[in-house]
Amino acid sequence: MRLLAIISGESFFIAQVSYRCLSVPVAFWWNVNIKPQAQIVIPTSVLGQIAALAMTETPLECCGFLVGELGSDIAQEFHACRNIAESKIIYTVDPKEHLRIERNAEDRGLAIIGVVHSHTHTEPYPSPTDVAQAPDPDWHYVIIGLKRVAPETRSYRIINGEISESRIIPG
Repeated sequence: MRLLAIISGESFFIAQVSYRCLSVPVAFWWNVNIKPQAQIVIPTSVLGQIAALAMTETPLECCGFLVGELGSDIAQEFHACRNIAESKIIYTVDPKEHLRIERNAEDRGLAIIGVVHSHTHTEPYPSPTDVAQAPDPDWHYVIIGLKRVAPETRSYRIINGEISESRIIPG
């Protein structure tokens, strides 16, 4: 008896093949839905900009936007924004800066593909407030945590209140 594995799109098929009858093998198929982990490519220079901003703004949370091609998971630029909440525990992007960055990106055929903010005293994981305020299910939500000596940056997708981590690939 042999097991064969075939990957097709988002499905993973396992075939159990019996060789009792040499002329016609018997196969049993199981369809297991395996979704690849989401990912975002962020240039190392952008990761450096994010870390520098977070460390400069601490003890307040920092925030900004990632810009890239519409529908893409590749960040091309980072645009820092003012946190008008001026808070250690929440961030609120200045709406005027948000609009300016969005229009500038659209004028160049680009779009906002994610939002960045820092957690100055907690793990880089979305808080209930972050989840409640996640405006776009297509965005990446990148959080840089400053709880430890070395900053830790993580990315998430937030869709209908569900959080799933995305892998950050330094580009």
